[in-house]
Amino acid sequence: MPETTQTAPAPEVATKPSEDTKMNAVGDATKRINCVRMLAADMVQQAKSGHPGAPMGCAPMAEALWGSVMNFSPKNEKWWNRDRYIQSNGHACALQYAMLHLTGYKLSMDDLKAFRQLHSVTPGHPENFCTEGVEVCTGPLGQGISNAVGMSVAQSHLAATYNREGFELFNNFTYVICGDGCMMEGLVGEAASLAGHLKLGKLIVLYDDNKISIDGSTELAFTEDVGKRFEAYGWQVLEVADGDHDASAITRKIEEGKAEKTKPTLIKVHTTIGFGSKKQGTSGTHGAPLGPEDIAHCKTLFGQDPNQQFNVPAEVKDYYSKQGLKGDLQEQRWNETFARYKEAYPTEWQELTDRFEDRLDDAKLSDMPTFVGGSDTDNKATRWYSSKCLDSLIKNFPQIMGGSADLTPSNLTCQGGITDYQSGSEAGRYIRFGVREHAMAALANGMSSYGGFIPYVATFLNFIGYAWGSARLSALSKFGVIYVATHDSIELGEDGPTHQPVEILPMLRSTPNLLLMRPCDGNETAGCYRMAMVNRTRPSVLCLSRGGVPVQEGSSAEIVEKGAYILCDYAHNGCKKLQLLATGTEIKICVEAKKILAEEGIDVCIVSMPCWELFEEQTEEYRNSVIDRSVPRISVEASSVFGWERYATKHIGMTTFGASAPGKTLMEYFGFTAANVVEKAKEAF
Repeated sequence: MPETTQTAPAPEVATKPSEDTKMNAVGDATKRINCVRMLAADMVQQAKSGHPGAPMGCAPMAEALWGSVMNFSPKNEKWWNRDRYIQSNGHACALQYAMLHLTGYKLSMDDLKAFRQLHSVTPGHPENFCTEGVEVCTGPLGQGISNAVGMSVAQSHLAATYNREGFELFNNFTYVICGDGCMMEGLVGEAASLAGHLKLGKLIVLYDDNKISIDGSTELAFTEDVGKRFEAYGWQVLEVADGDHDASAITRKIEEGKAEKTKPTLIKVHTTIGFGSKKQGTSGTHGAPLGPEDIAHCKTLFGQDPNQQFNVPAEVKDYYSKQGLKGDLQEQRWNETFARYKEAYPTEWQELTDRFEDRLDDAKLSDMPTFVGGSDTDNKATRWYSSKCLDSLIKNFPQIMGGSADLTPSNLTCQGGITDYQSGSEAGRYIRFGVREHAMAALANGMSSYGGFIPYVATFLNFIGYAWGSARLSALSKFGVIYVATHDSIELGEDGPTHQPVEILPMLRSTPNLLLMRPCDGNETAGCYRMAMVNRTRPSVLCLSRGGVPVQEGSSAEIVEKGAYILCDYAHNGCKKLQLLATGTEIKICVEAKKILAEEGIDVCIVSMPCWELFEEQTEEYRNSVIDRSVPRISVEASSVFGWERYATKHIGMTTFGASAPGKTLMEYFGFTAANVVEKAKEAF
């Protein structure tokens, strides 16, 4: 064949789009936005329940994010480097569900039609364990923004630790849509303040500034300048005047936010709640369906057929599907980069893979200290034993990262030689949360959601109450956060009843999917940490003492997995028999009482119960072998007696708040002494 001459193609000439092209682009975006608005309104109408106003107002933000800015992969919702999207105003979840459906996630039109129905994957507020593509649970307002701060911390730490020249594995952004309700929550102030301090430049929050809450106008209760507040926190604050129509302006501001490397960005987007409704701009569109007549009105206004429900024009679906396909391609390219990273950095590749797949080296997990009675590690507080266990775990597991709410010297949580995580030293693993218990727990949830982390956070047990909104969501979301809670009873002493957690243990024990663990000595403390580490889908609260406890003969780390066990068995035949059931520091009182009661002809079996939840998961045969229901049983715990009736017939515990006095004085005053245990034991017969 004769050779052919190859000529280079003529270079493309960059031309300015014509006005018609611009108008078409604007028109297409408007059509997509209005489609999303009515898809959300139809979901609420079908369910006869929900919140149509926020999705209708926020639809232009969704167009900017899902239709232009974000990197995401519908084929792999767990792609490590995906941009994170958080619907912090969780009542607007119909918007998120609509976008997940349109962009190709496993959310069908039938799923949208089943909004808020039993067993559907479209619940009334976003739930990460229920819906593919949802990162965190964001029903309680303010949680989403605060979780997002944790996600941004996670991204920056992984980037500082594992990115290499030519291998930018972690560079994703975290995007949030929130509303006025989020901005009113004190939690957001805590989290935003910390985010500004840490200079989290890859965090961008779009604030739906529609000036409406459930009661009506925000003028009723919320008149502060939010922008100035966030500027004071150290954020970049931008603004979009026409958030109802101008998605391109929102996109431009997002890009401006992305360009700012040393500050998180808040974009105030002025919108109209329920845009298009006859009730737009009022609280009437917030928490109830629009009704058939108003739905028809909106559809007519938007050029849609008022007689059609859940209608998605082919061109709208095609556009958003292409955004999803584009993200799938980005993930594929990232996977290729990660494969090359494996060749160049095999150790780091393996470490990352283990982290994101929640693989724990059992040999390293077993490499925790053991404690022996009579040694120099005897009679220490369980918070001290905790520090030794943490030291070992932090040295062995790089995925452990966390800190304390300004109580490091009391919680003893800065261990393992780790350095502080700060702006400019993001590879550090110890976070100085400041006095921000609620945000601390919320950040830990965000880090758990990001993947590759085992977060631990610390405060006094009493102040789990301050963190409770977020700690409860750890359990609901199946995040294996480790809560280190020291000063766990009235024994903390002089700080008084404001600091003494008499009711916290029953509250935690009543919470589904949460492990409450109160060890009696160093070996049980090690066992509690092991159980916290291996339980990756439920949080653990380790309740640790201020006062010293002896290492008990018969305790071990291994036995903690049973939740409860016989620490000291019966010793005689033909005597009156009695069981003492206890946790934590009160075990030592029971051991003393056993010796005295033996001299008086009462044979005592002591049951240590560090974790009720684990005990209830054992076989009935094992549980019956531990709890002897044929004899009197006395519970001994320096906490509320509530709940102990399931195990014991008589109780030594708290029925009031505590008092201010030295710890030993308080324990004697409230009856936590061997002498009182002996007296109550005699009364049991």
